[in-house]
Parts: sequence; C-alpha cells; structure tokens
Amino acid sequence: MMRGKDIDQSKDKDIVGSLAAIRRAARLAREQAILTNTAIVIMKDNKLVRITADELRKQDAA
Repeated sequence: MMRGKDIDQSKDKDIVGSLAAIRRAARLAREQAILTNTAIVIMKDNKLVRITADELRKQDAA
C-alpha cells in the first residue's frame, strides 16, 4: 500500500492527483456531516470509528 509520501513522489500524475482528491472528499464529508448534524465513520488503526458532528465541530475549533 502506498503512503501519502509515496503518492506525492509518484511519477504518475493521476496517482499524485488522487491524494488531493481524497483529501478534498474527506474535508467535504466532514463539512456536510456538520451541516446535517450527522456522524461520519472512518478507519483508524484498522477499526471503524464513528465521529459525531459535535466531535467534528470540536476538532475544527481546536
């Protein structure tokens, strides 16, 4: 599996662009969850973790 640093250094422009697209999608998902007061689910340490809109707001404020 490629890591962020590996992706940034790839010779394939599509792979390099995909990292930025994934980051944009994650940011937009967080914003949408806050606007709709819903939770998001992420993978952290190979476990699914639910993050509520309130927790997202607190993270954004920090």
